[in-house]
Amino acid sequence: MAEVTRKEQESFENLLRRFNRKVQQFGILPVARKKMYFNKPLSKREQREIAIRKKIKKDAKLKQLIRGF
Repeated sequence: MAEVTRKEQESFENLLRRFNRKVQQFGILPVARKKMYFNKPLSKREQREIAIRKKIKKDAKLKQLIRGF
């Protein structure tokens, strides 16, 4: 859990900025967004197929960046 204590003479904006940085470092937001809605449990085969599709898509995107398109 991200926890930030207020320092003396610290403005609210600085406190909020430090808190947001902590939240990003811990990776809390992506987890919270995933848990926002219920997803049906997938079988291992389905999870593997989705992971393969994501990897292929990511590799294609990287190739395009390298080529400069």
